Amino acid sequence: MSLTEQAIEHIRQLIKEGVLSPGARLPPEQELAVELGLSRNLLREAVRSLVTTRVLEVRRGDGTFVTSLKPELLLEGVGLAVEMMRGDDLLEIMEVRRLFEPVATGLAATRITAAQLLVVESHLKAMIAAQDDVEALNHHDDAFHRAVFEATGNRSLFALLSGIAGQTLRARVWRGLVEDNVAGRTVIEHTAIYQALADGDASLAQAVALVHVSTTETWLRENLGRSFTAHDAREDT
Repeated sequence: MSLTEQAIEHIRQLIKEGVLSPGARLPPEQELAVELGLSRNLLREAVRSLVTTRVLEVRRGDGTFVTSLKPELLLEGVGLAVEMMRGDDLLEIMEVRRLFEPVATGLAATRITAAQLLVVESHLKAMIAAQDDVEALNHHDDAFHRAVFEATGNRSLFALLSGIAGQTLRARVWRGLVEDNVAGRTVIEHTAIYQALADGDASLAQAVALVHVSTTETWLRENLGRSFTAHDAREDT
């Protein structure tokens, strides 16, 4: 391990052991550098790394603090990492989504409140109204799923799936551009998910969500190369 990596691990250990709790302020830079046996420049590199991963936050004029360490904050980087993935790596992410999202949808069916169901329904209605507007359709498609994930009441699951599903938003856009009547099929699949949630039927919710994710994954496997080529060409123009 480099000296910077050792410093990162040391600060992490202080947090794990509870010496530094969520919201706690780190010791002054000079004091901490002496404790770790590092130059202040190396310590700053370690702090910057931990800020990037949302473990620490720097408040100008006030010091460096441990963040809340909430799942939605620490897992925020998942979406950023997935955004960089291409080809087979993206297909692996789709497999992860297929493993988790149906189970999460089934869980949501057992926990969703009336207010949360109304949010899901509002996005479904917006999707129905936006079948001729691919961009709007995909926006509400993404919001629909985020509302379902939130209904699980599991913040870690919500953060993880939100990060994974965010990347597939572009896949849905490409799909909507090259396939006929994809909007109609998408609405039908989401209506089935909504109805299962409304009925509180966990098994059915899981099953229809699996069909929905598998349909997207199958299309992506068949069209990934063509879709990325078209997308990159549009970005170059």
